[in-house]
Amino acid sequence: MSRPVRARAAPVLLVALGGALGATLRSVLGAAAGGALGVTLAVNVAGSFALGVLLFDARAAARLPRRVRYLFGTGFLASFTTYSTFVADAALATPAVALAYVVASYAGGFGGVLAGRKVVAAASATPIRPPGERQ
Repeated sequence: MSRPVRARAAPVLLVALGGALGATLRSVLGAAAGGALGVTLAVNVAGSFALGVLLFDARAAARLPRRVRYLFGTGFLASFTTYSTFVADAALATPAVALAYVVASYAGGFGGVLAGRKVVAAASATPIRPPGERQ
């Protein structure tokens, strides 16, 4: 394999590896808890927090290498968190439980991302740049 092909293949392999690990961990946690709504909620909130850290680190100091973001952000966390299970859980729940679950999931997801942003802002001497602004 030539160097340019290897360079292009590396991100794909990192995303694939991270995706396999993230989906496996989510599946194991869900099976261990009997597929409870709380597990999907906790996984999605924790994943939102971690994605917030990765996203805002890239907008601030960029201490995490691009390969780490491929492996953990695009790969692991994208398959660890799960919109399809969230929707299926909500659709199968009673209306009152579904409403509470949807509100808690969205609030927890946004809250997780904002908490990740706060962690990066507190740990970084570099301000978080707005999208579109170059270093």
